[in-house]
Amino acid sequence: MKQATFTEVRNHAKQFFDIVEAGESVRVLRNGKPIADIVPIVNDLPSWKRRKAQPIILDGVSVTKMILEEREES
Repeated sequence: MKQATFTEVRNHAKQFFDIVEAGESVRVLRNGKPIADIVPIVNDLPSWKRRKAQPIILDGVSVTKMILEEREES
């Protein structure tokens, strides 16, 4: 977790929010004491939607390619 003073966050807000948008949290300090944590928002997608789709391959050929070839032949 990155730490920054309140003044640093105020003067360079865009940089700190870019850090948060990239997934890192920022702890804000005032007079050396933590006063806030800026944390990224958790994605509300279900776990099955977070996974990247993998192509289905049969006999070394993608199913998508097989379907497109079959459509061209018809």
